[in-house]
Amino acid sequence: MEWEIVIGLEVHVQLSTKSKLFSGASTRFGADPNTQACAIDLAMPGTLPVPNQEAFRYAVMFGLAMNAEIGQRSVFERKNYFYPDLPKGYQTTQLAEPIVGAGEIEIHLEDGSSKKVRLHHAHLEEDAGKSLHEAIFESGHGMSGIDLNRAGTPLIEIVSEPDMRSAAEAVAYLKKIHSIVTYLGISDGDMSQGSMRCDANVSVRLKGEEKLGTRTELKNINSFRFVERAIKVEAERQIDILEDGGSILQETRLYDADKNETRSMRSKEVANDYRYFPCPDLLPVILTDKYVEKLRGELPELPDAKAARFQGEYKLSAYDADQLTQERATADYFETVAKQSGEPKLAANWITGELAALLNREELSIEQSPVTAEQLAGLIARIVDNTISSKIAKQVFEAMAKGEGDADAVIGKRGLKQVSDTGAIEKMVDEVIAASAAQVENYRNADEAKRPKMMGYFVGQIMKASRGQANPQLINEILKEKLDALL
Repeated sequence: MEWEIVIGLEVHVQLSTKSKLFSGASTRFGADPNTQACAIDLAMPGTLPVPNQEAFRYAVMFGLAMNAEIGQRSVFERKNYFYPDLPKGYQTTQLAEPIVGAGEIEIHLEDGSSKKVRLHHAHLEEDAGKSLHEAIFESGHGMSGIDLNRAGTPLIEIVSEPDMRSAAEAVAYLKKIHSIVTYLGISDGDMSQGSMRCDANVSVRLKGEEKLGTRTELKNINSFRFVERAIKVEAERQIDILEDGGSILQETRLYDADKNETRSMRSKEVANDYRYFPCPDLLPVILTDKYVEKLRGELPELPDAKAARFQGEYKLSAYDADQLTQERATADYFETVAKQSGEPKLAANWITGELAALLNREELSIEQSPVTAEQLAGLIARIVDNTISSKIAKQVFEAMAKGEGDADAVIGKRGLKQVSDTGAIEKMVDEVIAASAAQVENYRNADEAKRPKMMGYFVGQIMKASRGQANPQLINEILKEKLDALL
């Protein structure tokens, strides 16, 4: 039997407003527990919510970036459930009339293909607080506490259609959402700190079937890698059950990254369980055409448009352009290097190659790069003007990353300037030829088609003699001339 995975994602994005969705309390991250929760957040009697205009602006910007319908009338409702970190006993959210309607985005996969994923809607809502659990090992007991600093922080919940058919597609979609919200500046998208969280709805069905299988919801996954792993392991679990003749329960499950497994959390609620009803404290929000069009005109250059420009302006491949525009900071870094060095292709190669490897190894973002864009541009300039070879450039780059200064400082300090003196290289070539009688004889007796490959031995010996500093182009020119003279 051949199975097909069907995936829809619900992505919660915490908006970067200075105050909460319905109160003036601060949203500053990292404050001491319960120091940023006011009477409204604590649901004290007699308090009334006041909508945050900036949150609406951010939500509309997101909808426009997704080519989505904008709900010019949106309504808040109360979603009733009882968790310790939800002091009101309900969440103020949107259901029937959300601020963002249907839209779509295009995702790009590693095999070079692309696909459009439909957006069902995106709605504004308030975040809950956070339950904290700490073990007290001396007594053998644990302690739980509630931090309400996050309660009331504005979120947009982005709900896709079940259009994705693999974990890779789900990750590509999630990365595209991350890219869009960070380009817009409406969220920092930091998944490790909860600024962006993902629930994955996963089901399987036999290939060719149209009816959807019973889905499970994987809650609050907080990294791209874990999203991919969780979807794969859950799909495998469902397939095993079905192939053994069992059935899938509709439920909410948690992903355990340490054990790489999902486990049941609770039966999956449906809308009736939440007893939605319009919030009596909040009027419908009406947006004018003029307001929406004003925000449309304020949108920045978004990832797809930037990637298309990079292909046209800098003559990059579609793959390189996509890699460089996934994060706005990376795109800005590239443009600085490309413009200052005048070598966009080399800039792209170094950023996606040596720099990316360094940042991954050190677990740094590009904003934290120990090599600035200006320094990398200087290094590329020294490759282009033949001051150093590409091989030596990697040594210079590592030294720059360790804080030894810019390219010129490292080259001068370590004596790494490339030897381009014809006389000096000619002398090294003569010495290597004189010491390689057997290889010279083989070269003379070889077919003409094989000789270029055989030159590699001589080039290697000359580079070794020069400690890698001889100009490779000059070596090849002089070496070929002298070897051919012996034929």
